[in-house]
This record gives sequence, C-alpha cells and structure tokens, in this order.
Amino acid sequence: MIVVLKPGAPQGVVDALVDQLRGWNLETQTIVGRENVVIGLIGDTSSLCDDRVQELSPFIDRVLRVKKRFKRASREFHPERTVVSVPTAGGTVEIGGEGPLVCMAGPCSVESEAMILETAHRVKAAGARILRGGAYKPRTSPYDFQGHGESALELLAAARTATGLAIVTEVMDTSDLEAIAEVADIVQVGARNMQNYSLLKKVGQQPKPVLLKRAFSATIDEWLLAAEYILAAGNPNVILCERGIRTFDRQYTRNTLDLAAVPVLRSITHLPVIVDPSHGTGLSQFVESCSKAAVAIGADGLMIEVHPDPARALSDGPQCLTPDEFDAAMANLAPIALAVGRPLQTAAPAAARP
Repeated sequence: MIVVLKPGAPQGVVDALVDQLRGWNLETQTIVGRENVVIGLIGDTSSLCDDRVQELSPFIDRVLRVKKRFKRASREFHPERTVVSVPTAGGTVEIGGEGPLVCMAGPCSVESEAMILETAHRVKAAGARILRGGAYKPRTSPYDFQGHGESALELLAAARTATGLAIVTEVMDTSDLEAIAEVADIVQVGARNMQNYSLLKKVGQQPKPVLLKRAFSATIDEWLLAAEYILAAGNPNVILCERGIRTFDRQYTRNTLDLAAVPVLRSITHLPVIVDPSHGTGLSQFVESCSKAAVAIGADGLMIEVHPDPARALSDGPQCLTPDEFDAAMANLAPIALAVGRPLQTAAPAAARP
C-alpha cells in the first residue's frame, strides 16, 4: 500500500503520518518526489481499509494498493526513476533517471597489473566512467581460471588510483564481501548468484551500490524479487543488468540477449537498467550492434568487456573487444545516444584519488 500526499504537504504532517502508520505495526518508507511525497507501507495491509488511511489527514491525496509481489522495486511504490550516484575522482557518476548514459568497461578478469592498467587507461580515454574487472570468477568447470582473488583487488585499487575510474567487481561469497566492498565502488552480484538469498541480504546491508545481473533462466518477476531482497535489507541503490538468457538456440550466440526486457523494466520498476552485450552474445563481432540497439531501446548504460589481447585472455576472450574496437564502438554509439536525448557520459580528466 502507498499513501500519496498532496503537493506542498508540510514536513510536520509527513512525520506525524509516519508515526501513526508505524503505530499500526507497519514499516514505512518515505519517498520525496518532484511534486508529491509518497509513503510506502510494508507489512500486512490486507485488513486495513483504504478509507481509514485516507481519513488520517486532509493532506492525503489518495491511497493505492501495490499489486506486484515486488513492492519496493515497483514504480507503484516509487513512481520516480531512481538515480544511483557513484563518487569518483573525476566527479559523481549518475546511473538512471533521464540523464546521460554510462559505460562500464574492462576485462572479464584481472590478470596482471600491466594488463589492468593498460585497459583502464584505454577505456577511460574512449569514454568509460567505470572499470569492470573480476577478482573472483565463478566458472562452470573447476579447472578453469578462477581469478586472482585479493591480489586482484589490489590491482583494481591501483587502476582506480591511476585513472580515477570507479570500480565494479563481483562478489561470490559472503565471506569475501567486506574485502570487496573496501575496493569496489559498485558490488556486482553475478548471474549464478542472482537467487543466492543469503548473499543478496548481505549486500543489501552494506552501503555500496549493487549491480544485479539476471540469471540465465530467470523471469523478469524472479529478477525483480531478487532485487527486492537487496532493497528490503536496506540498500536502495540497485542497478539491474540484462546479460542474456539461455534459450534453445546456442549455435550462433552464447546467450539470447533479451533487449525487450529493457522497456518492460522501465515500465514496471524505478531501478536503473544496463545491458551487457558481451555476455549476451558471447562473440565480439556482435557487441557493437547490440550495444547500439540497447541504447536505442532505452538502457541506462552498458557493460562491455575489453582486453588488450583477447586471444590470450584467461577467460571469455571471444567476447572481448580490443581497445581499438572499443574506441570505434564508443564513437559509433555517440550519435545514437544523442538521438535518444541521452548522450554518453565521458570521464573528465582527474587527478588520482588520495
């Protein structure tokens, strides 16, 4: 249930209403919009009469029922689109809303200091604002490269110091969360962990923004209910990432990139939505075209894999762009982003973070 107040409702009225509603053993969340204040009610409201709530104050405009199973993630609960702010040495990066698009780029996994520094400098020069790179890698085979762990986190921190880019990296286990959150500006929950509910609760209890990838076979409702776990744990800064789903045809692409999910999500959730065309296709020759489609269809940003030498990459080489290919892709994306009224954010020159 949500309570929409009339424009100009005094703060004292809002506070008094929150106190009254909490007195009914309901949890509340106050959302301040451009015109209205909305109070969301979480708990058992099945026996609560709408008229009873309406009569609490003349400043109440209307009382609405949230019909979706995902409450906090729904646009009914939070009508205005969420903007996730990520501080960097070059200024704050904003993801979501109606502002400029954001590109996250970098290798699948951090392999060496020279590799991650070269990649970081190149993707920044091309316009990326956030460096992606895996320190801990979930792999299908136990014999595949699993990442360098804590030493890779140190290399990511060094790349941030050298470039001023924000860092997004994946957490696989609750035991690693504290160390990852010390380095990461955005904590990523990968596709294989989308329904790891103990992990979702833990990342929801820490303050860094969370990037939640869609699981291979997850429906949109399941994906948003996973986001609900993070939101319910107290972290409002969730970014959704469409990275392709597993379908019957795997002959030509690694996954099927569900671009239709982007406008669907924009209609039912306030959370930002980005697209990962690298995992979505699995082949570098399709990354640019799918990136263009993602921008045109309304994505808030992109996550693209870039490696200085994809043929020698320790993981996911076939889907990585070279730095030169990434330069070209960003240049070709720019007019499409302008055409939809959301130009690409570019990294301003900045000194290293202290």
